[in-house]
Amino acid sequence: MSTPVSSIRNLGPAMEQACHRAGIPDAETLRALGADETYRRLLATGGRPHFIGYYVLHMALQGRPWNDCRGKEKEALRQRFDALVAEGRGPTLSALERALDEIGVRPKSAPTAPAGKPRREQADG
Repeated sequence: MSTPVSSIRNLGPAMEQACHRAGIPDAETLRALGADETYRRLLATGGRPHFIGYYVLHMALQGRPWNDCRGKEKEALRQRFDALVAEGRGPTLSALERALDEIGVRPKSAPTAPAGKPRREQADG
């Protein structure tokens, strides 16, 4: 029999619903995946990055109060959180570029210029 995610201290119904959307059906699966892989899956299924949610998840899996994370430990978790978020973002496109990609207007190999910097045309000769 599986145990609900919300049975873990500090994790409530919202986290349980997010876990279900991410394919994490129960507390046993969440514990087996660990905090980082769970958070990676939450981000991949549309969860918005939030540092407090990330470290609460870590504290919950350790059976500690959510606000027990301080000092060097919190700094180290912040670095891991930032890395997970960056990993999930990939290359950043403008809203127009995303829309054009979505409807198939831009060729797949089209180079993109950083926002605010137009691409320069090369002069012949």
